[in-house]
Parts: sequence; C-alpha cells; structure tokens
Amino acid sequence: MMRALWVGFLLIGTTVWAQEQRTGPAAAPDHAATADKHDDDAQKPPAATGIAADVPVLTVKGLCPTTTAGAERTQSVCQTVVTRAQFEKLFDALRPGMDVESKRHLAKAYPQFLVLAHEAEQRGLDKQPRFEERLDFARLQILSQELMRQVQEEAAQVPTGDVEAYYRKNIAEFELASFERIVIPNRTQLPQPGAAQGNAAEDVMTKKAELLRIHAAAGEDFSELQKQAYAAAGVSGDNAPNPKMDKIRRRSLPPAHASVFDLKPNDVSAVISDPTGHYIYKLEWKGTEPLDAVKNEISKTLRGQRVRKMMESLEQPYTIEVNEAYFGAEANGDAD
Repeated sequence: MMRALWVGFLLIGTTVWAQEQRTGPAAAPDHAATADKHDDDAQKPPAATGIAADVPVLTVKGLCPTTTAGAERTQSVCQTVVTRAQFEKLFDALRPGMDVESKRHLAKAYPQFLVLAHEAEQRGLDKQPRFEERLDFARLQILSQELMRQVQEEAAQVPTGDVEAYYRKNIAEFELASFERIVIPNRTQLPQPGAAQGNAAEDVMTKKAELLRIHAAAGEDFSELQKQAYAAAGVSGDNAPNPKMDKIRRRSLPPAHASVFDLKPNDVSAVISDPTGHYIYKLEWKGTEPLDAVKNEISKTLRGQRVRKMMESLEQPYTIEVNEAYFGAEANGDAD
C-alpha cells in the first residue's frame, strides 16, 4: 500500500512538472539521478573550457530584481548576470552530467524564468495562498527526488563479491544456446474434405508436425523442412526460411519452450505445441557467457534489488488509510 502511494506521489509531481513544460515557456530539463562532474570537457563545446568561473555566460539586461542573487545595478544599466560558476551550480542541482544540447535548452529557459518570475513578484503572485500551496508541494517533491537520488547512489555501490556470488548462484541465466527451429502453423489454409473443416485443418498440421519431427531427427535439412511446413499450411513467402537461432538465452524463449536448453548437441526436441503453433528444435551448441561479459548487467540487476530493499525499509514503518467515502472505492485498490 505504501509503495503504490509513494510511486503515485512521484508520478503526480512529475505530471505537474510536465504540464508546466507544455504550457509555459521553454522549460529546464528535469532532475535526473545521475552523477557526473560538470568539468568534464567532453560535455562542453571546445571554447567553453577556457572560460573562467567568474565570467558571465548569461546576461539579462533590464532585469534587476532585488530578490535575485547575482543582480547588479550600475548608473545606467540594470541587469542580471549569471556567471559560469553560477550556471554550472544550477545545472548540477537540476541534472548532473548534462550534455551540451541540454545546457543550451537550459540557457534559453532560465532567463525566461527570471523575467517571468520577476513579473509575477511585481504582481504579488508570490503572496497568494495558491502559490504557497504549490511551493509546499514542490518542496515535498524535490525532497523526495533528492532522497531517491541518494538511495540510488548508495545502491550503486555494489561490491564485486556480490556480483560474483550472483553469477555463480544464477549461472543458468547466462547460458547461451544456438538452435535450428521449425515453426509449423496450427492449421492449414488449404481446403480440406469433410464437414468439420476447422478440425480437419488443425489435424492436418498436427500430423504434419509429427512427420516433420521424424525427418528432423533423421538429420534432414531444417530449411527444407520449414518449406514443407509452410507448403502444407498454404503459407507462401518471398524470403527463404531461416531456422537459425544463434546464441540466445533461456529467457528468450517462451516458458513452455525453455526445456530445449536441456537437450544435448544435435538432439531434436519433441514437438512443442501451444496456441501459436507447433515447434521443433535442434540444439547445435550450448555454452555460458563469461562473468566479465555480464558484470554490468548483474550490477544493474543488483542495484535495482538494493533500491527496492532500501525503499521497503523506509516505507515499512508507515501505513496509510484512505477515506473511501471521499475518494471512492477504487482509491483503496490503488493504494494497496
């Protein structure tokens, strides 16, 4: 129940932010829980690397609100200046590791925000109850995002030993196998004698599948057998059949077909039938992906598990009651 509400809360906040982007001026990119240093020269255009921290990168002439940090007033010019250091501090807070294109979008959006926010303050919109309510909600949303960012950063510290232990414990996940496969449609499109046309069309293909399996076990070419299957079903195509399935994992197959991974090389499976058709497999090769090839994949899996565990520990002390008289009966189902 707590998990669903937590996710719903974040989705509400995200939706509000997305609506702001669609209805307002060009918007700044939203927060992302990634971590890169903004001094990475690859994230800047070539000329940016020689700009000192105190050099202006954005200047809004004519705007000099007293409430905005960085505003300066001269005898003849009122302007707001944003230096490289200030701008990079801003985008680090919004989206660490921002690429050049995203920075350009932010550079266009931020001055608009400054100008429109200044006008809103002049009109007293920041003193209205609606603004205070939205500000409070934005604070909750940002705090939640910051917590998620911290949880994700902590979860990302996956010990090498955990990766190796997962690999050993779940070695079957990383098995690879190459097969040849014949696909036989469930029913033929060719006319069949007799009144029970539907049953006859299915019976023809069931019998054909068993016959093709005998020929496959005898070593006949799978491409030719696939052509025979299509011909019996009245299926035509311009492309030559390709029965090869090269280096796939067990989970790449439907669950009812996964047992073919237990075949020995050159063994042919029994006919596997399901609502999509009849299938015959021949195992050509089987091996296991090395640990080095799947380390990143395992780390990602473990990070996800660690995030879920951390969130469960945060949510566990709390329960939520929903007033169904107000929200309606469906609210209780959504919260569980």
